[in-house]
Amino acid sequence: MKAYLILEDGTVFTGESFGARTEVISEIVFNTSMTGYLETLTDPSYAGQAVTMTYPLIGNYGINYQDMESKKAHPDGFIVREIAGKASNFRNDDSLSRFLVDQGITGICGIDTRALTRILRESGTMNGMITTDEAKIGSANILNKIKRYRVEGVVAKVSCKQKEVFEPSFARRPDKVFKPEFQFKNEFIGETRYRIALMDFGAKKNIVDSLLRRGCEVTVYPQNTKAEEIFKDNPDGIMLSNGPGDPAECTDIIEELKKLFDGDIPIFGICLGHQLMALAKGASTEKMKYGHRGANHPVKDLSTGRVYISTQNHGYVVVDKSMPSEVATTSFINVNDGTVEGIRYTGKRIFTVQFHPEACSGPLDTGYLFDEFLREVNDAKNN
Repeated sequence: MKAYLILEDGTVFTGESFGARTEVISEIVFNTSMTGYLETLTDPSYAGQAVTMTYPLIGNYGINYQDMESKKAHPDGFIVREIAGKASNFRNDDSLSRFLVDQGITGICGIDTRALTRILRESGTMNGMITTDEAKIGSANILNKIKRYRVEGVVAKVSCKQKEVFEPSFARRPDKVFKPEFQFKNEFIGETRYRIALMDFGAKKNIVDSLLRRGCEVTVYPQNTKAEEIFKDNPDGIMLSNGPGDPAECTDIIEELKKLFDGDIPIFGICLGHQLMALAKGASTEKMKYGHRGANHPVKDLSTGRVYISTQNHGYVVVDKSMPSEVATTSFINVNDGTVEGIRYTGKRIFTVQFHPEACSGPLDTGYLFDEFLREVNDAKNN
């Protein structure tokens, strides 16, 4: 069946429908990863968006449910050049097309995704509609409806609804044995435990897994949890997760982060968590022209000068030099455009990054940040 992608500027792409045959209006973004389409589909940070994959062939290794980053798919739509007709991989559980049907995700294939990406890079991220109704092409009412779409209220939508505790174990990811870059005194997985509170703003499963593999007990909290409840549970460390949407919209969360900052518990923030902590301490954020989404973004550690390849998924950024200099310093920058990629807070055991150290880009280039966080946890417990 023919399908159409109608952009808010009136541009129309004609392709074929696959996945769920529903009509959606969403914010159209692009991801430059060559692999990892299942991780992209199950990343809660894509809630409220339709994802364009720039790599031309998608679905060739099928779906392996063990690799899902959450319990369900989150984008409104999925846009690809070519959908693989047959999956070839010994770990394959299902086809991409059938997965999208089961998840209720609308897909369109057979369009020039490189041309679409060029439009988004030159004109900026814009809204669009995926439909099989040709009559809607050129309709002024439809274009107005597309332009009015806003990504709102998505953090509450993707966050867990109740507290959940995970015990340290290799059982969740037996195929990935982790060897830490350093060891604490007497630290062995299963013997030395750290109790970590993870604030779920749309957390990816591999954040939990990265902590479990390091011997941590992880308690996941809903996004609207009060700081007082966290303090009452007395964790050794606090993690602020990734998540979707405009960080400035999360005013209630920001107020709670101000309280957490004033405590003595080490904190590590990723992506949205990085932005929210910056807002809590006086910085500002802004929407990027087209964002950073992919597994090939270079970031520079300003303390060492070393460059790492990172995985990223964000459309907002902390404004450079908007943070009061006495509160924090920039720790990482993006090599491509110089945007802020990390912040370390002065006089506190708190640091945050915009990229995803749990996402295996490199493939383990920035995983050491979890070790650095646990070093801060260890030092706080013993000092």
